[in-house]
Amino acid sequence: MKLIVRYLPLVIIAVVWEASSRLGLVSSMSLPPLSDVIKSGIDMIRDGELVTNGLTSLYRAAAGLGLAVVIGAVLGLAMAWWKPVNVLLAPIVEIFYPLPKSALIPVTVIWLGFGDGSKILLIFLGCMLPVTLGAFNGARASEQQLLWSARSMGASRLRLIWDVALPSALPELLNGIRTALALSFILLVSSELIVAQKGFGYLIGYLGANGSYDAMYAVVLTVAFLGFAADRAYQMLAHRVLIWRQ
Repeated sequence: MKLIVRYLPLVIIAVVWEASSRLGLVSSMSLPPLSDVIKSGIDMIRDGELVTNGLTSLYRAAAGLGLAVVIGAVLGLAMAWWKPVNVLLAPIVEIFYPLPKSALIPVTVIWLGFGDGSKILLIFLGCMLPVTLGAFNGARASEQQLLWSARSMGASRLRLIWDVALPSALPELLNGIRTALALSFILLVSSELIVAQKGFGYLIGYLGANGSYDAMYAVVLTVAFLGFAADRAYQMLAHRVLIWRQ
């Protein structure tokens, strides 16, 4: 029952979408009926177009996000525990954090061309900052009593980071990764819309330019569903990781 109530607004939107288009309240050119959109999506799955481009996009997003999580977490912890690292990297983070990440699309294309590399680099650069800040803020919030206790037992700096700082940083770090997960989809589609020959963004731009609006909406809904599913799966994983804190 709770599940039905929770997703009832989405059902209402779907019904309003279908009815408004079928009844002519909005132009079917600008908003095709949802049933036609779903049918086009199924046809694209059958001919392999959606699957092929989707796998390309997911590879780019996973590679860029994976690098951002690993390197961002290490940099954040290092900034929190080694002052020279913080002094060196903090100004860079402060300058680039508010920068619209889509502004880096031309830069990454100049560096790595129109292939996978430029998309992966863009996602990596854009997603690394929220992960870095999450790890940094979480590590800085480590309980001093735990640190003092570990030091009194002769723990090395690396042991302190692994046994005390990292567990303390996990909630903030996981929040940063969730932000980066959403950002990876935004950057992926944005970059593929502008400079790509494969992927979800490329399909959206290509189908829209050719007037295949029902198929274009099908790709948009596919991206939205995948983003939603990835976020829900990540929340379940994060809950399991943090269950020991309860």
